[in-house]
Amino acid sequence: MSAKVLIVTGGSRGIGAAVCRRAAADGWDVAVNYSGNAEAAETSAAAVRKAGCRAITVQGDMAQEADIVRLFETAERELGAITGVVCNAGITGKITRVEDMSVEAMRGVIDLNVLGVMIANREAVRRMSTKRKGAGGAIVNLSSIAPRVGSPNEFVHYAASKGAVDAWTLGLSREVAGEGVRVNAVAPGMIDTDIHATAGAPDRAQRLGATVPIGRAGTADEVAEAVVWLLSDAARYCIGTVLSVNGGR
Repeated sequence: MSAKVLIVTGGSRGIGAAVCRRAAADGWDVAVNYSGNAEAAETSAAAVRKAGCRAITVQGDMAQEADIVRLFETAERELGAITGVVCNAGITGKITRVEDMSVEAMRGVIDLNVLGVMIANREAVRRMSTKRKGAGGAIVNLSSIAPRVGSPNEFVHYAASKGAVDAWTLGLSREVAGEGVRVNAVAPGMIDTDIHATAGAPDRAQRLGATVPIGRAGTADEVAEAVVWLLSDAARYCIGTVLSVNGGR
């Protein structure tokens, strides 16, 4: 059995699915969390198994504390002690200007992107921290370059949520660095996934990709490389890092 057990929230598609595949190539057993698409989650799990590692799928809404706790308990029970967590589940919300934004839209983004990450990080620390008799581990939160660019006329609420993730990552990383837990984040730029279609602009990555200095949108696999590197021992001196994968944007 592998000693490396990873939880990936939102692991059924996009960057999350790419992380599952790439992590398996490095020998991680993976608990693939998904919200609604069981078939897509099983595809991610199958890719992990094909690489010779164990995988389970666990349905759960990562904006709900009970579902997050159940995800961790299920992963522990079926795969063993958790040594890595990737908090990838998140939404941009629909493209809208602030004056047209409903409280429900704001709350939906904050509940998943901020509170969900905070709760999942809490559950990870409870299990990993040497102060609590854990064996240590690594947490990687998915942020964005949105806090730096602000995302005006599109996703200001999303940008704010990811700014909170950056601040949380820094603070928590310093709190638990001496307890064997490394906390870092990856901040993707313009990445070609279906998150744009969900936001209401399916052509957004193709349309704006040419404006990125490198000349194109990035891929989920390129982001996954950075995430899995931060999980690895090669990044053992990285604490509170927010690693941009942005093509120069």
